[in-house]
Amino acid sequence: MAKARRRFVYRKKSQNRFSMALAITVMVVILGAVSVRGFQLQKKLEGYEARKEELQQQIAEEEQRTKDIEEYSKYTKTDEYVEEVARDKLGLVKKGEIIFKNTGK
Repeated sequence: MAKARRRFVYRKKSQNRFSMALAITVMVVILGAVSVRGFQLQKKLEGYEARKEELQQQIAEEEQRTKDIEEYSKYTKTDEYVEEVARDKLGLVKKGEIIFKNTGK
């Protein structure tokens, strides 16, 4: 009876060692998978942050462009703009003005 008990205890220790080794192996594999996935997610996050900064810069540029367009729109409604266009595009002059043209020679 003592021999049977020893065999049973030996078998139990052997099974415990195998179970522990298996559990440790599974935990190491899971830890490795989690680490790799975490690294991939960190890289994605860095990419998203860079894209976010780029988009914020584009937004700022577009807001400045909108402001410039609004200012130009206001300028086109002034008498100064009308006079400038009349002089440059239509060749009109005020009374008493003399135009000198460069003939290029």
